[in-house]
Amino acid sequence: MVHPAPGSRPRNASLATRLGQSSVAARLEDEVRLTAAELADSVAQAKLRVAAARYKVEDEVRNTAGKLKTRVRKAADEARAKFGDDARFLKSWIDSPGRTGAVAPSSPFLAKRMASYVDPEAQGPVVEIGPGTGPVTEALISRGVDESRLVLVEFAPEFCELLRGRFPRATIVEGDAYALSKTLEGHLGEKASAVVSSLPLFNRPPVERSALVNDAFDNVLQPGAPFIQFTYAMVSPITRKGSGLKSQVSDWVLRNIPPARVWVYRRAKP
Repeated sequence: MVHPAPGSRPRNASLATRLGQSSVAARLEDEVRLTAAELADSVAQAKLRVAAARYKVEDEVRNTAGKLKTRVRKAADEARAKFGDDARFLKSWIDSPGRTGAVAPSSPFLAKRMASYVDPEAQGPVVEIGPGTGPVTEALISRGVDESRLVLVEFAPEFCELLRGRFPRATIVEGDAYALSKTLEGHLGEKASAVVSSLPLFNRPPVERSALVNDAFDNVLQPGAPFIQFTYAMVSPITRKGSGLKSQVSDWVLRNIPPARVWVYRRAKP
């Protein structure tokens, strides 16, 4: 008896059986091919999603890094400017302590308090005397006083140069504030709505302080306009008795170093 070779179809297998087996194999092959194609598509889509997510993360990192870099640069510029102003003030004080009167510029807190006594809606220029590096000037602008209305009287040439660069629309007058009306000749088109002073008044005798204030009220200020002055002292820098002035004083600005107060003087009505 002859047996069929292993793996060979039996000779008596019908044609229908053989065709059926071929059809199943073809379907299986098609399904495998489709499954492989779908798997390839899924892998490709997954790669695209991963790439998109990675790009989004990288883009956010770039944006965050850019913003952080901008903030760091801005903080560095501000710190450089602040330390530069402190160094200029200290040098000016060393060169002439009687003229400068402080080893550092007024703090933003003191500057804001001084500016708060200026009415930005009042007509006429605002005269600032002894602006130094400009912290009170900046506070006045933040208060709403247009830069073009500001007339800054500064004795130190190096500070005048600095102020011209920082406040190009303001009028910078290099001269002696203790001869205020004379120094301002030709610079005021009308009388001022306020005088804001950062002068170290206690470095001068009482008679010179009073002369400065009287000159301001007689020749510079509009009727009812204030003369605003800060001091580190416990007492008024202007002698009030017999001065014909009425005054008010702020509470201590403790965040200024050293702490300071603001005095506001007005000429009493007759």
